[in-house]
Amino acid sequence: MNSSVNIMIVGVGGQGTLLASRILGNVLVKEGHDVKVSEVHGMSQRGGSVVTYVKYGEKVYSPIIGEGEADIILAFEQLEAYRALPYLKKDGTMITATQCIDPMPVIIGAASYPEQLCEKIAAKANLITCDALAMAKEAGTDKAANVVLIGILAKRTDIPHDTWVEVLKTTVPPKFLDVNLRAFEMGYTYSM
Repeated sequence: MNSSVNIMIVGVGGQGTLLASRILGNVLVKEGHDVKVSEVHGMSQRGGSVVTYVKYGEKVYSPIIGEGEADIILAFEQLEAYRALPYLKKDGTMITATQCIDPMPVIIGAASYPEQLCEKIAAKANLITCDALAMAKEAGTDKAANVVLIGILAKRTDIPHDTWVEVLKTTVPPKFLDVNLRAFEMGYTYSM
């Protein structure tokens, strides 16, 4: 039977979800997997939801991940993590940043940001949380929170560390490489 591994990456526009999916896709191709990536943009330019599906295995026919099919969800923001929860398999893992970004209904006062989202997620999933934004700032820029999360994901795969580093070197623009390598290592060595 041909089985695939299904990973969803969720966040809001401007958080670097697309770069993260490019890094992940490039790593998987380098490791010899058949890879399908599908990006779903909401109002990504205005802070809306962005979802990327990444499927890999011996042979993958469709990039779409249905409810209950994601092995791993990599979430860049708590509310997006909670929204994606129905897509996670029963024994799946949710890796989420603790960052909260107010969606438009909260900004205009029509709703309030939900409380205790990580606790709600932890009740239903294997949950790994981290303050990726603080770690990225420590690495040198708040824009590298996406790569901190990729580091956390990388540690939980059987893909060699060196492969991730090689792909970072060819995927991240040279002027941002050092800070992103630091961010990756912080994520890779992170333990809750």
